[in-house]
Amino acid sequence: MTTTLVSAPKTTAVPTATARRASRARRTAVAWLFLAPFAVVFLLYTAVPTVAALGLSLTDIRGADLRTPFAVDFTGLENYVRLFQDATFRRDLVNTGLFVAVGVPLTMGTGFVLALALNSGIRRLRGLFRTVFFAPVVTNIVAAALIWQYAFHTDGTVNKVLGAIGLAGPNWLDDPNLAMPVVVLLGVWRNFGTAMVLFLAGFQAIPQDVYEAAALDGAGRLRQLRHITLPLLLPTTLMVSVLLTVFYLQVFDEPYLLTGGGPLGSTESVALYTYRQFGAGEFGMSSAASFVTLVLVTVVSAVQFRLLRSRT
Repeated sequence: MTTTLVSAPKTTAVPTATARRASRARRTAVAWLFLAPFAVVFLLYTAVPTVAALGLSLTDIRGADLRTPFAVDFTGLENYVRLFQDATFRRDLVNTGLFVAVGVPLTMGTGFVLALALNSGIRRLRGLFRTVFFAPVVTNIVAAALIWQYAFHTDGTVNKVLGAIGLAGPNWLDDPNLAMPVVVLLGVWRNFGTAMVLFLAGFQAIPQDVYEAAALDGAGRLRQLRHITLPLLLPTTLMVSVLLTVFYLQVFDEPYLLTGGGPLGSTESVALYTYRQFGAGEFGMSSAASFVTLVLVTVVSAVQFRLLRSRT
């Protein structure tokens, strides 16, 4: 008589609730360990200064310079009321709105056209063109502003070119009606390379199979651009739009270096107004102006995300 031994089936231990909690706690601890360096830098250089600036905006703290003693009194929203009663600040808000309304579309349009050309039309020497177009982004802004001042001077390069074709060149940087377009063009020149690189990355992420299928169905280049490229580029468009809007809402270098905010304040931005208030010892007003900029950036970015993300 033969006896067959049947082994019991192996059982897999089910992790208890305590083990699952311990595993989750370990993963959380590891995540915070990796985030700790950024969190420390963020707290020291962003969160704490932001809270401190908010506190300053609610006081009447003033001083001739940082070495004099300060008398600090809590005034609530008085600085914000004074801010919007200041005709100079209201003018600078309008100027900043012009920077955004004109600069963002021009920069995005220039970057998009160049990215489209590099992606489809220009095959040879693509790397060289990409480097040349991106060069303004990494060019020292002080040196660039000096070159632009010379180019748009009364006897500068631009007027010499206009004179060669029989046109009298204006006084670009001393005319309140012409200084703003020159400053905006400097901002566009400085930033279109960033938009170009981002759009080029978006173009290259679109599968070529989609274009091939559309071509087989008889879709031409314009229909492919309208019905394939633009819809699939919406996430990239959203990112570029938000980045450029934030830049132009905080624009400082271009008007400060090129015109100093003049002539007659026609190119002064809110960021430049904030700088001048701080330099004058109006620390409460300066902090209030910076928080108005923060609110503008937050609101405009939120609107852009809502409008474009719904379509995306």
